[in-house]
Amino acid sequence: MEDFCNEISILRQVVIHVFAVVLFLGACTKPPRLSMITEYMELGSLYYLIHMSGQKKKLSWHRRLRMLRDICRGLMCIHRMKVVHRDLKSANCLVDKHWTVKICDFGLSRIMTDENMKDTSSAGTPEWMAPELIRQEPFTEKCDIFSLGVIMWELSTLRKPWEGVPPEKVIFAVAHERSRLEIPDGPLSKLIAVTSMYVS
Repeated sequence: MEDFCNEISILRQVVIHVFAVVLFLGACTKPPRLSMITEYMELGSLYYLIHMSGQKKKLSWHRRLRMLRDICRGLMCIHRMKVVHRDLKSANCLVDKHWTVKICDFGLSRIMTDENMKDTSSAGTPEWMAPELIRQEPFTEKCDIFSLGVIMWELSTLRKPWEGVPPEKVIFAVAHERSRLEIPDGPLSKLIAVTSMYVS
């Protein structure tokens, strides 16, 4: 319930100003029927499009770069509004019929303060999580940039990050062994490298 109310509160703030965030229309906050009404995104999540829809052939480099641009715009805007998403991943990026991408699911988001923030609640999905979130250390908006780098990797390779590796091993490798996904060849390789430098 706390995450649900937190998401509504943040969406009400950002949706007025940020086109690249899914449009929030309303919510039912009476348990047990907690529900949220948003705009309909016809093509589903970016994760679904890449890994499950059988539409990889439609994901040309031009289209993938435009999708990445949409995500970057959304992330830039929510960071300007002092919001840290903390669960950015391809499953939380929805795609409409025009292949426009919008960020959703702000249940784990936090409003930034002047200092590094710390939250002992578990946040995120291991394959996309920044090491500081896994270790429950103080964090900034850089944790979202780390997750953006993983999405870039997905869009570049059209593969699942850490495929075949159990989540608990991903957690240990990323948080304690400093393991990272290998930067692939292709148009996004330099962008991924720059992202890696920014969060290191």
